[in-house]
Amino acid sequence: MSDPSTASANDATVPGGNTWNERIIAEFRANAGYVPWSSEEEFAGDRPVPPWMPGFDKQGMPLVMVHNIGAKSGRERINPLFFQPVDNGWAVFGTHGGSPRDPAWYRNLMANPQVTIEVGTETVSAVARLAQGEEREQIWAKEVALVPKFAEFEAASGRQVPVVVLERVDG
Repeated sequence: MSDPSTASANDATVPGGNTWNERIIAEFRANAGYVPWSSEEEFAGDRPVPPWMPGFDKQGMPLVMVHNIGAKSGRERINPLFFQPVDNGWAVFGTHGGSPRDPAWYRNLMANPQVTIEVGTETVSAVARLAQGEEREQIWAKEVALVPKFAEFEAASGRQVPVVVLERVDG
């Protein structure tokens, strides 16, 4: 399964359809926050969204677009990420496809926590914070139940996958 949280070099700055993220961003915006599932043939042909997975709506994979500022570059990045609704925001998961390193977007959020989120057709301001302790365990357990591949990514990585909560900023 492709994992949107694995992208780093492909972070999009201006969507135009050339990079992995840019293609996903265009589909997200064209489909009100969903990216259509790939057929087996499309997935094998390097279309980055996996075939339909149990537990998700047939219309596609719901994602959030996280607009953040690069920790080193200072440039705007846009990252399409799996998410889980939580209280007044969304949780995102730094699986990085099982890599032993955290994804670049995670480092960006920890350095610059003020973000803008596209969710569905809505754009909102949010603040990123690392979930820890019991909160992290509850969110992670719920996500692993929905996407069991995430547990495999964590085991392969040799690190605890960061769970970042993006809390809506009202006004």
